[in-house]
Amino acid sequence: MSKPTIAIIGRPNVGKSTLFNKLAGERISIVDNTPGVTRDRIYAEVEWCGRTMIFTDTGGIEPKTDNQILKHMRNQAEIAIDLADVIVFMVDSRAGLTADDTEIARMLKRSGKPVVVAVNKVDNIGAPPLTYYEFYELGFPDDPIALSSLSGTGTGDLLDAVVSYCPPDETEETEENDVIKVAVIGKPNAGKSSLVNKILGTNRMIVSDVPGTTRDAVDLDIENEFGKYVFIDTAGIRRQSKISDNIEKYSVLRARAAVERCDVCLIMIDASEGVTEQDEKIAGIAHDAGKASVIVVNKWDKVEKETNTASEFTKKVYEALSFMTYAPVIFISALTGQRIGKLFEHINYVHGQSTFRATTGMLNDLLNDATDRVQPPSDKGRRLKIYYMTQTAIKPTTFVIFCNSAKLFHFSYQRYLENRLRETFGFRGVPIKLIIRERGD
Repeated sequence: MSKPTIAIIGRPNVGKSTLFNKLAGERISIVDNTPGVTRDRIYAEVEWCGRTMIFTDTGGIEPKTDNQILKHMRNQAEIAIDLADVIVFMVDSRAGLTADDTEIARMLKRSGKPVVVAVNKVDNIGAPPLTYYEFYELGFPDDPIALSSLSGTGTGDLLDAVVSYCPPDETEETEENDVIKVAVIGKPNAGKSSLVNKILGTNRMIVSDVPGTTRDAVDLDIENEFGKYVFIDTAGIRRQSKISDNIEKYSVLRARAAVERCDVCLIMIDASEGVTEQDEKIAGIAHDAGKASVIVVNKWDKVEKETNTASEFTKKVYEALSFMTYAPVIFISALTGQRIGKLFEHINYVHGQSTFRATTGMLNDLLNDATDRVQPPSDKGRRLKIYYMTQTAIKPTTFVIFCNSAKLFHFSYQRYLENRLRETFGFRGVPIKLIIRERGD
């Protein structure tokens, strides 16, 4: 049996994300005093009384709104309700019972799911405020639970109530070791969420023409004929000068964190715009983190084709991303699904390349051949001597080379050896890190 899913539902700014973070034990959701900050559903595992549950944080529901983004948020919350085993309905003790609370309660009752009412912002110890008792009018069978998502008081009672409604735990799940974690990164509106939606076949992410719609990094389990994956759809990364508020700063940090914890990066580029300076910076994040990467040119269906359109575009990509010529380029359409299967083949391939280990014997054979072909550089009569090379790590693929003088080991010769490594072993899609050590270091 899968882990039970718990959706935290409520109108904007009642403290849903603060509770989510308190339960998760880390700052997973973006928390801000601006209503409507959390936009997509995001997930965290929470363990309580020996049960592991998946908590879902959702954007606030405003039942009657003409705002496009708020409508999307309401739709996403409704999907979360459909997928949930138990619902935590969060309300605000300071505001008391509102008309929107009553409307949301009707929606939750129609779902037929078990509901635990959490009355938040009861920050003082002792008897709850009088407004607490107003929430009995919502008509749910259990007593509302008073809590403070800020301090964490009352969260134990809440989790006890949630566990009581969870389906029985029949089997233990084992952790999957063959799952590839994929971060989808790119500037706003490159089509990251559209790609994830196409892969899933559902409107799992909010897709909108408004840049910056996806603000949180979201984990999605995907299993298909190509394997098992966790896709991390990240907030679009903008130029630093365009990040005007704290919310977007959090989002950029979250996107960088997603790169750090993934196995493969999909660097999304908008074919209709070409490779921009911002694309270079985003690709640099993946390169600097030492991640296996695939350059994904999206919206290829919108480009007028001639005989060599793809090869010419690939050339321009590599000219702009000269530090990343090791990464394969694939042309897709997230809208039509063009080459999505090929994309998974690329993900599997570069992931396999990133986990390859070359033996020290193989490396030293390569080194001997390389130095015979091109003599190491010399300066003022002193020549560089390379003693041996060994691979010390994967993810990132790292080699340590021992020599007589690090100063003599010019960058150009390092590049030459890197090229020989790629010619011999491939390492397609994988950045190579060379560490130069003098003998005795």
